[in-house]
Amino acid sequence: MSQRITILPETLTNKIAAGEVVERPASVIKELIENSLDAGATDISVEIAAGGRRLIRITDNGHGMSREDALLSLERHATSKIRTDSDLDAIHTLGFRGEALPSIASVSRFRLASREPDNPEGTEIIVEGGKVRDVKACGMAPGTVITVEQLFFNIPARLKFLRSAETEAGHVGDTVARMAVSRPGVAFTCVSDGRELLRVQRSDLRRRLAQALGKDATADLHGVESSGSGITVTGFISGPAVVRSTTAAMFTYINGRFVRDRVVQHAVMQAYRGVIDRGRYPVVALFIELPSTEVDVNVHPTKHEVRFRHQSAVHDALQAALEEVLRHSPWLPRRPEQSAAPSAPPASQAYRERIAAAAQASLAMPRRETSFHAAAYEKPGNEGSTPTFPAPAGPVAVHEPATPFTPEAAPGARQGYFSSLSVIGQFHGEYIVCQSGSDLVIIDQHAASERVAYQRLREQCLAGGVESQRLLFPETLELSFSETALAERFKTELAGIGFELEPFGGNTVILAAVPRMAAGNNGMRLVRDILGELSQLGTSAAFREAMDSLLARIACHAVVRGVHPLDHRQLTELLASMDETDFAASCPHGRPVFHTITLGEIEKIFKRT
Repeated sequence: MSQRITILPETLTNKIAAGEVVERPASVIKELIENSLDAGATDISVEIAAGGRRLIRITDNGHGMSREDALLSLERHATSKIRTDSDLDAIHTLGFRGEALPSIASVSRFRLASREPDNPEGTEIIVEGGKVRDVKACGMAPGTVITVEQLFFNIPARLKFLRSAETEAGHVGDTVARMAVSRPGVAFTCVSDGRELLRVQRSDLRRRLAQALGKDATADLHGVESSGSGITVTGFISGPAVVRSTTAAMFTYINGRFVRDRVVQHAVMQAYRGVIDRGRYPVVALFIELPSTEVDVNVHPTKHEVRFRHQSAVHDALQAALEEVLRHSPWLPRRPEQSAAPSAPPASQAYRERIAAAAQASLAMPRRETSFHAAAYEKPGNEGSTPTFPAPAGPVAVHEPATPFTPEAAPGARQGYFSSLSVIGQFHGEYIVCQSGSDLVIIDQHAASERVAYQRLREQCLAGGVESQRLLFPETLELSFSETALAERFKTELAGIGFELEPFGGNTVILAAVPRMAAGNNGMRLVRDILGELSQLGTSAAFREAMDSLLARIACHAVVRGVHPLDHRQLTELLASMDETDFAASCPHGRPVFHTITLGEIEKIFKRT
């Protein structure tokens, strides 16, 4: 009988291992930089040619290797990082598998040169396709230099899957940037075909982010610092003005290791729910520190995935740390010291002379004062009417209107940003126009009202249930079979948010009560919208997870929508309520509440600058 099972040769097993570790030039660079950082390097240089297919060279000033260690490092599963089984439960280094160097050397023309500080000479090893060709002494500075040429030269199928040189160079730049952010105390240089992609010196985290991502991406960053239950979260997160269409600018690190973990990303996006639009992602650099025994990094050869022993604890700690920062909307401008309009900039002498001449000419003319008052808002039912004003028979004296009444804060009370705004008026019955120092602030009154109503609903829900109001004349709803089943399944949960639905036979239900805040609105439409969202859920647990979305929908229906005139008292009360609201800069759906136009922008429009 013939033998069917054989032991694979070492060259073939190395190529198989390389398929897991070496995906493209960027993954080679990631593995080699991790080794440099584990070696204590403080200066790392990366050089590539043709996107890394032709050349990859990593130079570091780490502790280097002796001749014996350099030869052993090219053997599979040879590592200095762990010794026993118990070490796998407490990994403190970036590398530990001992697979990177032999895997890379098996699919390239590989050269390793290394020298320890105490040795007068270094060791150079040349490997081609996994076979050692030469070992010799060399002169070099302390540290290690690894050169990888003609990657995948002996695996043409893998070579065909590589993208263009420009695309691969972009992946390399992203990889080096992620590693640079993880170690602000290490200098990094990345050069592609003689062109410098990245050069960062030793600095702090904020400066490193500005160097790696650009100043525009770091102009609106806010610090995060939280600790509790053995989990520490530090770093920076962006406000809603700095977001991306992909997760490329989300840098998350577990014990210093860059990870793409679904639990971590979900916690970040949950914290940003209602702060940014769906499909947008913030700029974050978060460092999560926890005992090494609480996280398993031995999940995937690339080490991008991890597994937590207590997944929910990490998720909740991270979400709470971010929400604590986002709740106060730190990107809101600080209250100006003087809310009055700034004095006009000094005009030129010629301009002052022209103004004086115009004033003298105006005084010499016969004057007839004409005063008129435009209605601030249209009355309901007269939307189509257009106010008319008498035409002036002569020169008109225009009087500057009196300063609008603004309630002063009580002695010792601290005004927030919105309360400190000077209300100018209302535009189109939908937007509140205010002044903040020399800035013009436009507030979406629906978004602002929605945020206030949402917070009040959420507080009621946490206190035991949303306050409801029984209808004087209950309404009957004809539902579909699926909607009727949903109404029956979630009857108790719907009662908790203010809806009372009673069966009336067949597919007809009676709407007996609605949330008090939404009373007077179209309750039937609101119920149908709520049932539409519930169709995506399957259990009561899912209902609790979707509670915020349901409350946001109720708040949207409960507040002013479209053209809705407000008097000055209502405007100021709304602004005061915004200062008492968490996440005040955005509505529950993530839309911005206000927009600021600076004096410089206005002057540029009128070409005064």
